[in-house]
Amino acid sequence: MKKIVSIVLAVMMLLSVAAFAEDYRVAMITDVGTITDQSFNQTTYEAAKAWCESNGVDFTYYQPATDTDADRIAMIDKAVDEGYNVIIMPGYKFGPAIGEVQGEYSDIDFVALDVSEGDLGGAELGANVYCAVYQEELCGYMAGYAAVKLGYTHLGFLGGMAVPAVIRYGFGFVQGANAAAEELGNASDVAIEYVYGGQFYGDADITAYMDNWYQNLGVQVVFACGGGIYTSAAEAAQKVDGGKVIGVDVDQAAAIDGAYGEGMTVTSAMKGLGATVDTLLSEIAAGNFANYGGQVATLGLVGNDPAANYVQIAPSTQFADGFTEADYNDLVARMFAGEVTVSNAIDAMPATTITVNDAGSVK
Repeated sequence: MKKIVSIVLAVMMLLSVAAFAEDYRVAMITDVGTITDQSFNQTTYEAAKAWCESNGVDFTYYQPATDTDADRIAMIDKAVDEGYNVIIMPGYKFGPAIGEVQGEYSDIDFVALDVSEGDLGGAELGANVYCAVYQEELCGYMAGYAAVKLGYTHLGFLGGMAVPAVIRYGFGFVQGANAAAEELGNASDVAIEYVYGGQFYGDADITAYMDNWYQNLGVQVVFACGGGIYTSAAEAAQKVDGGKVIGVDVDQAAAIDGAYGEGMTVTSAMKGLGATVDTLLSEIAAGNFANYGGQVATLGLVGNDPAANYVQIAPSTQFADGFTEADYNDLVARMFAGEVTVSNAIDAMPATTITVNDAGSVK
């Protein structure tokens, strides 16, 4: 009987996906950056493209001409005009555009990643919009904890723009580093240099700032948190013996190590962007979007298995005696059980026993 039920369910799923392929067309619109940014856009694009190819669904992407609400709306209009009725948008900057078009396109399913209700410009979230936000403070904590456990004592945090998601990453990183230092009993020896670049890409000014950190202040590893801003940290790290970086949003080890030097990336603090895309497209295919529309879901830990969580550090993490994979599993289990708590407050730098030198913003 169980076998018959399983066969029936499998057939129903195949039929629902087939119906989805006939009735739906999926488009992704990029945020600031491109589908080769080794970060937010690329991961979202690759996940959506792979799902659609596997399921015989038409897929394309659009890139706004400029970083403006008007151009983001223009791309939404273009996607709808060309017959795409599932639109995936990564990044908080889509908030105002969604707030403006959701009512006009009530028959379109919008999936917005890293867009909170507060990003909608005062608009009420429509039933045709699903927003996912992530507990960046948790994977930021994991990265800071890992770095100190692995023996790094002079750390840096280079944020992009000081928006809530980036701040949560940074404050989580500080909390994790502080907790590890207190466990090791070396809090007086651990320091973090902390700054925002004021943008989501690297440039000569930010690279020069990072040069000072690595070459003059003795920073060993920088958590570069903000899209392409990692290029400035990696360029500076490349100039010193043993300079390291920590990636963000996705596992950036291949991109960073390939361009700047093997073994440069200690770890990456990751969001489950691909898993979110897979889940929502599968649910839409099954006719279940009504269970998701009109919601802002906060995604984080779902269990003790690090790989199953929506926030984690990268499989490429440079585990060693000070912080093994077993230690990471134990940390995740303690976080999931509530034995380790991480504040998501962003109004003030967390209180610490380690030294945090907050320099504000480069520009």
